[in-house]
Amino acid sequence: MNLEWLLEINPVLLALFATLFTWGLTALGAAMVFFFKEINQKVLNSMLGFAAGVMIAASFWSLLNPAIKMAEEMGNIPWIPAVIGFLMGGAFLYGIDRILPHLHMGLKIDKAEGIKTKWQRSILLVLAITLHNIPEGLAVGVAFGVLSSNPEVGALAGAIALAIGIGLQNFPEGAAVSIPLRREGFSRLKAFNYGQMSGIVEPIAAVIGASLVLLMKPILPYALSFAAGAMIFVVVEELIPESQTGNETDLSTIGAMLGFATMMMLDVSLV
Repeated sequence: MNLEWLLEINPVLLALFATLFTWGLTALGAAMVFFFKEINQKVLNSMLGFAAGVMIAASFWSLLNPAIKMAEEMGNIPWIPAVIGFLMGGAFLYGIDRILPHLHMGLKIDKAEGIKTKWQRSILLVLAITLHNIPEGLAVGVAFGVLSSNPEVGALAGAIALAIGIGLQNFPEGAAVSIPLRREGFSRLKAFNYGQMSGIVEPIAAVIGASLVLLMKPILPYALSFAAGAMIFVVVEELIPESQTGNETDLSTIGAMLGFATMMMLDVSLV
């Protein structure tokens, strides 16, 4: 596949196009509400496990590993930007998690996190997924922003692989938002709209991430590691616990293994 012509496009635009694709897959997943009113818990656990596996693999193969190599090429101690950026990413998501009102799936409204509010349960559920999508968009944006200082086909292929991986796991996420809302009494159209809206932050975060990298190229290794830390925070805080609902935890584990393998295959084969 000849990707060299893409290198002539502004990295911020590439990040925007890539996350419009990931948002589109979120909407496609949310559209499953037009065909199903309920989602089997075993299937949901498997999908959430798959999403967790994709994000874990992407955090290393697409973000941390390139950050370490880039720091080394810059003459820095390789692990310092990776560790600092990774922890800062986790701290950033922790801060948002403490502030933004949201509710994880399967919990009662009195278990809502963040600042106390009287918002409806449906809004809090959507905000939980929206919070989850911020680091995904940021990761894609930073990955394409790398092209500004490293305009090589390998870096481009890695960013495309990351976008594809994020998109694949966005499909089940869209369904995981819209179908439960339908079960709570929402119309199919309203449940779909809420589901696809949860992904709208990805293009926004991607453009911000890519733009910051273009303006401050020396922070590239830190930015990549920051995105990885934010993604791992989401996986441990949200995806893994939610995928363990019920007694069929083996299915979520298998899903995570498959998700990791899929993302690893994409990253290694495309690069």
